[in-house]
Amino acid sequence: MAINFTSALSRAFGVFASKEFNSSLQHIINRSYVKLMGLDMSNFAPVDSYKSLKDLFIRELKVTPVVDASITSVVSPCDAKIVDFGKIKDGKAHQIKGMSYDTNSLIGAQESSRFLEGGDYVNFYLSPKDYHRYHMPFDVKVLSTLYIPGKLYPVNMPLLKNKKNLYLENERVVVEVLDRFNHRHFIVLVGALNVGKMVVVFEPNIKTNACSNKVVRYSYNEPIELKKGELFGWFEMGSTIVILSEKDAIEWSVELNQKVSFGDILGELKDEY
Repeated sequence: MAINFTSALSRAFGVFASKEFNSSLQHIINRSYVKLMGLDMSNFAPVDSYKSLKDLFIRELKVTPVVDASITSVVSPCDAKIVDFGKIKDGKAHQIKGMSYDTNSLIGAQESSRFLEGGDYVNFYLSPKDYHRYHMPFDVKVLSTLYIPGKLYPVNMPLLKNKKNLYLENERVVVEVLDRFNHRHFIVLVGALNVGKMVVVFEPNIKTNACSNKVVRYSYNEPIELKKGELFGWFEMGSTIVILSEKDAIEWSVELNQKVSFGDILGELKDEY
């Protein structure tokens, strides 16, 4: 699939998902999607209360979990499956076991990528049935946000296993942050087929899936401070989040193919002091 086809298809799907049909038809669409995808709606508003399919995709939790108060705990930023994790070696991480990619390219060849050698990566895959909002996994100061245009290939397991550099080819948003111990991390939002948009609430200038081929960076002289568990955006369909961390920043406690929910404790920040 060429970039123009996948992007056009995703934009067309986004238009359909955003349309508010008459209530009877919208109820049929919503209920069909819930049944087809096997959504568990027990923690959300009734399915017929959503005025569009997009509203159903980006549904809010009825009650936001109270995240662990420890200053060092790392929580899951989303509902997802852990599709890979490990150490960054020779500038390489893996989209899935046996499929490596260049971390410098993933985050847009940023000068600060030198911090990542010997560090850790974790890949969170959000399926279409998952809660689509993402939250900060620990307290952060946001240094910059980078938009990198690209294709919108699916990021499902078959392509992860068979297509090299899938993450590098797809559209993405890179959020560079410092934790409370001044360790550097990159939180990478990876676009995918039918992801109408990736929204970053603290940076409204980011416009994804918008027929652009221009890399755009927003740097902050006064870092934006966000608390652990704080909402910072959403996918308008399922996709992937990659967290890259510098060496000795995090001790992760995750397993391959582990299903995680927003707020689950997945590791500890390393306190250098």
